Amino acid sequence: MTLGFREPAKKSLGQHFLHERGVIDKMLLAISPKPGDRFVEIGPGQGALTFPLLDRHGALTAIEFDRDLLEPLTAASKPHGALTLIHSDVMNVDFTALAAGEPFRLVGNLPYNLSSPILFHALDHAASIRDMHFMLQKEVVDRMAAAPGSKVYGRLSVMLQAYCMVTSLFKVPPGAFRPPPKVDSAVVRLVPRPPEQVGIDDPRRFADVVRAAFGQRRKTLRNALGGVCDADRILAAGIDPQTRAEQLEVADFVRLANLAPAPPVDSD
Repeated sequence: MTLGFREPAKKSLGQHFLHERGVIDKMLLAISPKPGDRFVEIGPGQGALTFPLLDRHGALTAIEFDRDLLEPLTAASKPHGALTLIHSDVMNVDFTALAAGEPFRLVGNLPYNLSSPILFHALDHAASIRDMHFMLQKEVVDRMAAAPGSKVYGRLSVMLQAYCMVTSLFKVPPGAFRPPPKVDSAVVRLVPRPPEQVGIDDPRRFADVVRAAFGQRRKTLRNALGGVCDADRILAAGIDPQTRAEQLEVADFVRLANLAPAPPVDSD
């Protein structure tokens, strides 16, 4: 147990505390903190990444939900640098307001049971984030970085790759954590694309098209998109309506969504 931290990991919060120094060093090398960077960490836990990052950079803001970790984190951080703690569920943190016009770098060992919601929450504030380095379940990272045609290429792949450059960096074994999870983990880098490179006219419509396309993977686009986009518009996007979603490139989905009609407005 880390000095000053008396509480064990809480299963209810999906806590697995990173402790393997070699993994921490590889993460720091991947993050490569520079003077002038602003860092925000999600879930500092017992400070495994927090304190070495403070040693390198000097200042850090961290978002921690577990009240029992706030006092020991504050005390243990003092020899390392200036740690600003936000006690909150990360889903309730407005990253745009936190950035205050100065985009920051986001890091964290994400709780595996909440990783997808947190990723989509970060996407909503991508304009305020320079890059992201996350530790996640390896299966999720594989889906995030998957290429078209892969068995794990799906909604998460398309949504993230449309807005970010996604790079799987390295695998992390269960023994690097305390207690060890039952799955392998991996570190991933996401770099938000500039808006002009994204090219999505209506983010909500894009999300609707991608969700419908992968809603029933075995169906062709003609059938899967029946309530969202008709066969004529699929053809107009230069796509065969008999194609299945996993065969399309991200750019195909963007083109398709930009041609699709807006969903009907509920008059009630």
